[in-house]
Parts: sequence; structure tokens; C-alpha cells
Amino acid sequence: MRLRQGGPADLPAVLETFDSTVAWLAAHGRSGQWGDQPWSRDPARIALVEELVTEGLWVAEIGDEAAGFLTITEQAPDYAPPVAERELYVRLLLVSRAHAGKNVGGTLLALARRQAHVRGIGLLRVDCWAGGDGALVRYYERQGFTPVERVPSGDKEVQVFRQRV
Repeated sequence: MRLRQGGPADLPAVLETFDSTVAWLAAHGRSGQWGDQPWSRDPARIALVEELVTEGLWVAEIGDEAAGFLTITEQAPDYAPPVAERELYVRLLLVSRAHAGKNVGGTLLALARRQAHVRGIGLLRVDCWAGGDGALVRYYERQGFTPVERVPSGDKEVQVFRQRV
């Protein structure tokens, strides 16, 4: 697996990965997370992804394929409870279903921890959809994150996590 800094040129690959992930989630009864329609057809979601690819995108590649994406920023989303210290926030962690089970997400989160350390930041935060069967919440707990608070985000509830770096 190779990690590289990404950017706007990666927009089509990120949208394609969102579309295939949304289709997989919907087929497995998990459309509550990101809906059941392709993101590449929704102007608001395209705008969100455009923002994400320009603010600290990293790409994990396996062979010639994008296996996953990570966006980290020092700006937490508006719905996240404020903290009284500098932080690095994982705004996007997206793994291609074709590369599920290959520790792509874990590798990208390790990169986020390294980036926090290099920047002299002691707090890493992330959030995820709190609904469904709780698989995402358990995933982040297995990655060493501590659940902090559940907060509303649009029409959903998200679980905010923290990890000391």
C-alpha cells in the first residue's frame, strides 16, 4: 500500500468510491448512513466532496487503484463540540469496498496520528454515523478512539470520538 497526498484531481475517484459504497450500504440495509442514491448525481454532495479533496486529502493506493481516502484538517465540523486545544479532525475516512479487509482504514488512521504528532497536536478526533447496528462505532473503538458525545448532524446522530496522540 502506498500513501500519497491527494487533491482536486482525485475528485472522480472519491465520488466513484462514494457511489459504490452507497450502493453496497443500501444493499445491506444501511442506507441510513449516506442514503441510497449516488453521490455523483447530487450537486450538494459533489460540493461537499470537492471541499474535502481540497483540504488535506490523502490517498491510499494498492497497485494502480485508489483503495481509500482520508481528509484531515485542524477545523472540526460545526456540529462537533468545541475543544479548548488544537486538534486534528478526520473529516473523511472512506475505503473502497474492493479493498475491504486490507487494513486500509487502519493505515490511513495511523497516518492521521503521525500527522498530528508531526504538527505538535495532541488530540485527534473523528465522528461517524451513530445509527444502524453500531458497526462504525465499534470500528473506531477498535482503532483506539474513545467515544465522547453523540450529537445531531442534519437528520442523523453522529458519535464523536477522541484519541490522544
